[in-house]
Amino acid sequence: MIKLLRAQTLGDVFKHIIIMVAIVALLLFLFFFVYLPSTTNHGETITVPKITGMSVEELEDFLGDKDLNFYVSDSTYQQGEEPFTVITQEPKPGEKVKKGRKIYVNINMKNPPLIKMPKLVDASIGTAEKILKSYDLILGEIKYVPDLAHNSVLRQFVNGREIKPGDPVAKGSRVDLEVGNGEGNTELEVPDLVGMPIDEAIMVIAGQNLQQGAVIYMNAPNGEPDGTVLKQRPVPGEGAMIRTGELIDLWVAGPKPLEPIN
Repeated sequence: MIKLLRAQTLGDVFKHIIIMVAIVALLLFLFFFVYLPSTTNHGETITVPKITGMSVEELEDFLGDKDLNFYVSDSTYQQGEEPFTVITQEPKPGEKVKKGRKIYVNINMKNPPLIKMPKLVDASIGTAEKILKSYDLILGEIKYVPDLAHNSVLRQFVNGREIKPGDPVAKGSRVDLEVGNGEGNTELEVPDLVGMPIDEAIMVIAGQNLQQGAVIYMNAPNGEPDGTVLKQRPVPGEGAMIRTGELIDLWVAGPKPLEPIN
């Protein structure tokens, strides 16, 4: 009798264990495969649409119809884009998200922000253009004026007004430049260099703010010493004028030296 009761007791225990395991398994199944999917929209995703270029006024209705929301996370200024339009979005178009997801957008400002005008004076045109680009400014008209500083920026203008470095300007402004053409504004008589030694002629050229052009060596027709200037261009003479910064070419007696004369 005792053995029979003990067997029935052990059997009941195993039955209870099996029932408990089955109940736990059922609860886990219901939790993970019924409850969670129903509360988290498991498996239900929406493809993010492209909203860049759309206005803020359009977004609410457009995204609302797709069970999405938006949040303006930042604003910037981009030239050529309409004010209050979307410049960037996150998540990107085509990504899969759940219903109710917020799309973070960057909006184009109505007015460009003010920035400090960079220093372009004394820079070359190429350098000035790179500086302007780094400041989101635009290179405008380049006007050449007489000045010995060849291709060097002399003054900078915005809307016809000269702008000094550090002055406030609107981002995206067009900046016009006044640039030296390498020639001065002063006229002087063409110096007579014929008969001078080449090194002395070069000193005269530099001293009068002129530039040495080509130096051509040739046989001396009248036995002039090597290194003597035989002729020049432009030719000196009464009324012959030249502007500072212009070139003077020289023809010199003798063979060309191994080292160029500067």
